[in-house]
Amino acid sequence: MSEVKKVAFLTAGGLAPCLSSALAALIERYTEVAPDVELIAYTSGYKGLLLGESIPVTPEVRANAAVLYKHGGSPIGNSRVKLTNVKDCVKRGLVQEGENPLEVAANQLTSDGVDVLHTIGGDDTNTTAADLAAYLAQNDYELTVVGLPKTIDNDVIPIKQSLGAWTAAEEGAKYFANVVAEHNANPRMLIIHEVMGRNCGWLTAATAVEYRKLLDGMSFVPEIGLSRARKEVHGVFVPEMDIDLEKEAERLKAVMDETDCVNIFISEGAGVDSIVKQMEANGEDVPRDAFGHIKLDAVNPGAWFGKQFAAMLGAEKTLVQKSGYYSRAAPSNDADIDLIKRCATLAADCALKRETGVVGEDEEQGDVLRAIEFPRIKGGKPFDIDVAWFGELLGEVGQPKGAKVEVSH
Repeated sequence: MSEVKKVAFLTAGGLAPCLSSALAALIERYTEVAPDVELIAYTSGYKGLLLGESIPVTPEVRANAAVLYKHGGSPIGNSRVKLTNVKDCVKRGLVQEGENPLEVAANQLTSDGVDVLHTIGGDDTNTTAADLAAYLAQNDYELTVVGLPKTIDNDVIPIKQSLGAWTAAEEGAKYFANVVAEHNANPRMLIIHEVMGRNCGWLTAATAVEYRKLLDGMSFVPEIGLSRARKEVHGVFVPEMDIDLEKEAERLKAVMDETDCVNIFISEGAGVDSIVKQMEANGEDVPRDAFGHIKLDAVNPGAWFGKQFAAMLGAEKTLVQKSGYYSRAAPSNDADIDLIKRCATLAADCALKRETGVVGEDEEQGDVLRAIEFPRIKGGKPFDIDVAWFGELLGEVGQPKGAKVEVSH
């Protein structure tokens, strides 16, 4: 292939505490090793690519790239667009009737003179990038696609640790550290902390662990009612676990009777199959996005679990709080920045050598940091509930471990 002269970036999917930092790290790496390469950014993800909307990475931006590490979100904007969902792209006015979005994207990249496209996103973003890379290869487009794995769910196969997930867990813990004070706002209080995680419980479990670290650093005065027991995590429910509501309600009612409150961490995807079946049986519509995913805000698992448990625990008041938008829009913490810089450095180096793939630690090849082949990138990696740290968490909060995702009524 020819020499790399122009590189484009795009961020896509939901936000995560790594997008702004990943963009900064990529810009810094190209400025360091290939300062003459022209850099542009497509705005609003694949939408901007299809519409040909981009902004230049000017010398001023290069000089101030480090500022991006201090901010969350994505300065260049995101969107959820699946290039193989032609009907949705037409409906949204991104392509004309009869056009192939993959071809439109490829032609736009060619028209813009782009040699390398960096995609920063989760499984949907990078599987879409895989579709685009395959189309480019099949149709002899001379363009290299290199992705970075973003998702706070930490559920991309075979990525060991996705960018932004550590920060999201830490921020979710900070969020709940304030919310939990509501336990003394009412007698027999049930607090549900709903954490993001459609199919994977890693973030819920990691957030609970980070929150308990905060508790470890606090002092208490139990004689006046300020006890750790009342701020403790009393239950953690993730999609990979079997959740027997009746048995858990019996356990949690004993906690409620003793502490006058119960605090539960729930993945937004926990029990969704059962909830959806119930909704469909009632003739209710279950909305889905362009990727076919159930819109979880419509299903509202936290509220559903709150309703079920409230009656069985004799709760006088139920509070459901969601930390997702708070945690996913935070700036990267130090651990994530270190991982982001290592991944971005390799991503730029691979791109300059015209090596395609998604850069991350490859669990299937000894956790080596490398450009992982696009066809191997998949979403929906389950959280391993058998890992030692999760078992320790459940043991410390007095909860038995389930086996498989299924809500028993």
